[in-house]
Amino acid sequence: MAKQFTGKTVTLTMAQALVQYLQAQHSERDGQTTRLIPAMYGIFGHGNASGLGQALWEYGQDLPFYQPCNEQSMVHTAIGYAKALCRRATLACTASIGPGSTNMLTGAATATINRIPVLLLPSDYYATRHQGPVLQQLEHPVSADVSVNDCFRPVSRFFDRISRPEQLLTALPQAMRILTDPAETGAVTLALPQDVQGHAYDYPVHFFDKRIWRIERRPADPERIREAVELLKSARRPFIIAGGGVHYSEAWGELEAFSNQLGIPVGETFGGKGAIRGASELLLGGFGLTGTPAAAKIAAQADLVICVGTRLTDFATGSHSAFENAGVRFLSINVTGHDAYKLGALPVTADARLALKDLTAAAAAAGVKPNPAYLDEVRETRQGWLKRVHEEIYQQTPGEIMSQGQLIGVMNDSARPG
Repeated sequence: MAKQFTGKTVTLTMAQALVQYLQAQHSERDGQTTRLIPAMYGIFGHGNASGLGQALWEYGQDLPFYQPCNEQSMVHTAIGYAKALCRRATLACTASIGPGSTNMLTGAATATINRIPVLLLPSDYYATRHQGPVLQQLEHPVSADVSVNDCFRPVSRFFDRISRPEQLLTALPQAMRILTDPAETGAVTLALPQDVQGHAYDYPVHFFDKRIWRIERRPADPERIREAVELLKSARRPFIIAGGGVHYSEAWGELEAFSNQLGIPVGETFGGKGAIRGASELLLGGFGLTGTPAAAKIAAQADLVICVGTRLTDFATGSHSAFENAGVRFLSINVTGHDAYKLGALPVTADARLALKDLTAAAAAAGVKPNPAYLDEVRETRQGWLKRVHEEIYQQTPGEIMSQGQLIGVMNDSARPG
């Protein structure tokens, strides 16, 4: 084969190159740099023990390996890790050929649906084929090139099968780009054929240099902010739906400032729980299927619904039955255009923190102020719900063991803000 590079190269197997590369990747946001893939989960078996396993042993000095007891659980753990770090880092997961790898499908779907980065490395059949089928190979009767790993295609934001070692040179940068793009992130799947993991290639040395992937905060278009202010000026009963995107943008302070300055009550989706971290009088608790009666009552008559970092699924919208005001309009702040345009909303496709900051300042400059009568109604509704919670739900039922509601009350009373 003709030599591909004129600069300095290093001969590594595909698996060794993969391990080396992952240890050199970092993410950066707001000046804070962290390892993008600081560790790997995996269960060794057919397809990853001799290739990737040996590479981790020889070259994984700064890539700790943890062995769980179930493939699905390790992907969900990686998802939890990524959520806890507000998507600034995640973990890699490897599994053996066949059912071992397909056990990661549920986690892949969870990650992609919920916009959470995770790197999946399922083992795959022999690419060269002369060895014959492996123990748990699909052996499709009419599509010889089909692998069970093709199941990952619809539940991955990026999928590639590494059938030659040099394909890492394009596949890995693309994978890292997806993992660090707030608008595109989700499960990234690189299927690794067992034999190709051990194939050697002369990789350019600079491929393994430290690389920092910036997680960008995309600003809002000024014209969209102007249009959003016009909606706020005409609204008498605005309502905010705070989704998980508030957490991933770390926009807690900006959301609370926006709510307080303009007098807009907030309901939190399941993913947005804790978006308002203080004891705000405008926080009505959960919204949607798992929400509070207070949030449902206020939202039902809202004339402007401001959606911040939410996918607007049926859990939040009650299958589009939560909003009963015939003239209701929607304003959506979301880093993903696909979500920002839902429900015919005015889309502000931008980072939540930056958009809320700009919108708060623009609304103040335009003279947008709270509606006193509406604020009184919101506070009265909130107090009515809290009274019921403390007098009914948190109380011991005579003759019964401690209820779930009573236990939650004890925990809430003991918990600190934030």
